[in-house]
Order: sequence, then structure tokens, then C-alpha cells
Amino acid sequence: MLRVTVLVSGGGTNLQAIIDSVNNGTIKNTKLVGVISNNAGAYALERAKKADIPAFVISPKDYESREIFNDALLAKVKELDTDLVVLAGFLVRIPEKMVHEYSHRIINIHPSLIPSFCGVGYYGLKVHEAALAKGVKVSGATVHFVDEGMDTGEIIFQKAVEVKEDDTPETLQRRIMEEAEWKLLPAAINKIALNS
Repeated sequence: MLRVTVLVSGGGTNLQAIIDSVNNGTIKNTKLVGVISNNAGAYALERAKKADIPAFVISPKDYESREIFNDALLAKVKELDTDLVVLAGFLVRIPEKMVHEYSHRIINIHPSLIPSFCGVGYYGLKVHEAALAKGVKVSGATVHFVDEGMDTGEIIFQKAVEVKEDDTPETLQRRIMEEAEWKLLPAAINKIALNS
């Protein structure tokens, strides 16, 4: 049984897609053991509670230094006996110590076709604003392993999504979530669960 901890910062729509996929059997051989957010106001924490998944707030703001926060985050992930860490809209850089300790056991979903529109500063609507400003005809989402860089780890899955003439950053974001993110992330977890 793959023990998964999900890290989130916001609404948790990708978390919901994971919860639903575990419940309906799309993701097999997996138990969601915890949800950690850096944001006490994140709706994702409510989603976790509704699904009876232990939820925790670990925010850099609550610690004297980034180092102490990094240690607290890693300690909680270990305490949950985590096999796989899933970043589902987690807007905090993962400590290098954790990347090394969980090498090839941390995955992230990014709302573009990496290597386009990724790296420092590309998150949330900023990704879709950049894609529209560039005039791309296709965008999408990528699930990748997390390494020391920002959105530079080995790609697991990608899915292209058409950009429409009248798209706004919000409509493009929604279509990419529905057509790509909510499918790719559960598929990647399932693939890892079946190979573990």
C-alpha cells in the first residue's frame, strides 16, 4: 500500500481529484495518510477533513527561520510514514534535504507543458497569463519528479490542451485543470503505486 502525503497551499482541486480517484478505484493500492498546507486558510484543509484525512498546517511564518521550517516539514512527512509526497499546488520551495531523502518520491503537477512557462515566478494564473501573452495555440499540464531545481525534474506525464481564441487566464486555467491536471496527477500516483 503506497502511503501518500499531499502538500497544498490553496483550494485543493487537485487534492479533490486524488481523493475521488482513490475512492472510485482509479488510483489503486494507495492510502492518503496526510495533507499538509503552509496556509491555515486553505480550503484544501476542509477537503481533507471531509475525507477523514489528517490535515496539518506547517507554515514558514510560524518558525524562526527557513531552516527550522524545513526541518519541521520533513519531520511531519517522516512521521506520517510517507512513501510518496505529492505537490498539488504547494507554493513553497521543497527543502533540498527533503528532495535528497525522498529522491524520486516527490511529484509535482505544473499547469504548462514543461519546459514552457515554468520555473521561478510561474505559478497559478501567471502561467496562463504568460501562455496567452505569447500566443501559444496549445498549453497543458505536466507531472514530474521533483529535484533540486524549479520544475526541472524528470517528466512522468504530459497532456496538451487547446488554447481557444477567446480564452482568458481563468478559462484556460479551468480547462487545463479539467482536461489535464485532474487526470494526470491521479494517473501518475496510480502508476507509482502499481510499481511500488
